[in-house]
Amino acid sequence: MRTRRKKIADSTVFEAIVRVMMRAGPDELTLAAIAAEAGLTASALVQRFGSKRELLLAHARFAATTGDIGMQPPASRGRSALGILRSAVDPFAQLASSPEAALRNLAYLQRDLGDPALYGNLRQMNRMARSHYGQLIADAVAAGELRPDTPVAQLSRTMEMALIGSFLTWAIYREGPAKQWIRRDLDAVLRPYQTRVS
Repeated sequence: MRTRRKKIADSTVFEAIVRVMMRAGPDELTLAAIAAEAGLTASALVQRFGSKRELLLAHARFAATTGDIGMQPPASRGRSALGILRSAVDPFAQLASSPEAALRNLAYLQRDLGDPALYGNLRQMNRMARSHYGQLIADAVAAGELRPDTPVAQLSRTMEMALIGSFLTWAIYREGPAKQWIRRDLDAVLRPYQTRVS
């Protein structure tokens, strides 16, 4: 009797997309490459999603509604509230693990900004990220690590701009590891609000 193969969850397919994106640019992001990474066939992906574009839109909708961008979140156990806040650097550092990786990810950003359907999901995902930063800032205020008068909404917006802008400027200057570069810029944004500056 033939054993029926267990269906792979959509989230697993989306994780495979991200892994391929981390090593291949938009022109190299093929159904065959995604299928191989997910342990499926390209025809199975077409049967499930309809086309490469529909697959990418499904992934974008998933990321926009869940905040799951397909990267492992940093471990928070044992970290202070401020330490968890500062770990927002990690996903950007992963996107800029090398100059080539940064350029690939900027190419995906250009694609998303130019495609109305993808852009809507990108905007929603960034709104969710800003809200998440606001919650982390509020947690750091409650923990006494940021001043009680910290303007949470304003700082979360400034933090978003610092992270995105720092990622872009590292791609231009390429001085030292991206994580160190972006962390320095985020620390400059947070330092005026810290109750104890280390």
